[in-house]
Amino acid sequence: MTAHEPAHDGTAPGTGPAAPDTGVPVTQATADDQPRYEPPPSVGKLFFWVLLFVLAAVVVVAGGVYFT
Repeated sequence: MTAHEPAHDGTAPGTGPAAPDTGVPVTQATADDQPRYEPPPSVGKLFFWVLLFVLAAVVVVAGGVYFT
């Protein structure tokens, strides 16, 4: 097998099985210097942020209407 052929199990050469997702952000690069990223936010956390920004927008608009 050459360096450009895929492994027999379908993974790229030099890559191992994926690490289990623990939810802890990883700040170091892996052994082959490829960056690792945090998992995406949960639906509840995303909904919380959207709700917070909508509430802030309503407060700004209501304040503008009140003070004009």
